[in-house]
Amino acid sequence: MDHAGMWADLRGWHAQHIAYALATVVDATGSAPRSPGASMAVNADGVVIGSISGGCVEGAVYDLCLEVLHTGTPACEKFGYSDSDAFAVGLTCGGELQVFVHHITLEEYPAIESALSDVDPVALVRDLQTGEIGVITRQRIAGTALEVAVAQQASAMLDSAVTGVRLVGCNGAQRTVFIESLTSPPHLIICGATDFSAALCRVGHVLGYRVTLCDARPVFATHSRFPEADNVVVDWPHRYLARAETDGRTAVCVLTHDPKFDIPALQLALRLPIEYVGAMGSRRADSERRSRLRAAGLTEGEIARLHSPIGLQLGGRTPDEVAIAIGAELVTVRHGGTTRPLCDTDSPIHAAPDSRPTPARSGVDD
Repeated sequence: MDHAGMWADLRGWHAQHIAYALATVVDATGSAPRSPGASMAVNADGVVIGSISGGCVEGAVYDLCLEVLHTGTPACEKFGYSDSDAFAVGLTCGGELQVFVHHITLEEYPAIESALSDVDPVALVRDLQTGEIGVITRQRIAGTALEVAVAQQASAMLDSAVTGVRLVGCNGAQRTVFIESLTSPPHLIICGATDFSAALCRVGHVLGYRVTLCDARPVFATHSRFPEADNVVVDWPHRYLARAETDGRTAVCVLTHDPKFDIPALQLALRLPIEYVGAMGSRRADSERRSRLRAAGLTEGEIARLHSPIGLQLGGRTPDEVAIAIGAELVTVRHGGTTRPLCDTDSPIHAAPDSRPTPARSGVDD
């Protein structure tokens, strides 16, 4: 579910006690345009929130939502490419989406609202036969009561930030459930209050990061100069990194061009269990930087983690162009991309959904 974008509207529907049908992609294969968890809501007046395919099958899913609203019976349908009829409902990209639609009523509001909260990681569980909903957090079970086996499966998937369909139980007690792990946004820490940093704040926001801008100079590190940063910290970058909350999805981009800022920050960042560490500078500056890091005691393995000069070689020079090159490298590292043009490759455009963590809560992708 694309939570940030849907939350305001769904909250309004809940306040007005408006029932609606929620359509969710529960499985995707091939070059399907959206990953499991993408959702679209439709109320009885035909008002739509969100998107599940970027346009390929929206009309058919919209009709299915209205049908489920009328009958109250959950529905699960597959939409794929049809080569026998070019005008048939399907995915021209050649992939396949499995979409589950169920009727959300007042009884399901607490579970949905708990899942839409961005305070703690949660697993939203949906029974694909009955439409029953439950929410698992690391501290408690909320919403509809769930069997222990389902709760344990959801808890394990939440720990790994994995989303997917699971068959839980044995013999006649099996349940097919869709478990959606919902986590907070990944953290992008930008060191240095420069024009390039301001542009990267914008790109990081678009990519769904929680963006922190850090610089020790209070005259430069201001909210007015970096309005698209979620947090502006006035401190030495290495001191902030020492206390910041980081995890395996965190990215640190050092854009200061100044060794007295760069080296202490990189010395710490390269030893943290985070996803990405990059630093801006020319090839000469990069060579000198790596020498300074060796002198500071970093191993060759630790230095090899450094993406420097930062970004992909897209050829741009302006702050916005450089920020896009850095953002492209962040996407490449996260998803294991090749950086080659798609027209020069013949592998699947999208990785198999089950092989990657679910995206963080983000805005609706129309």
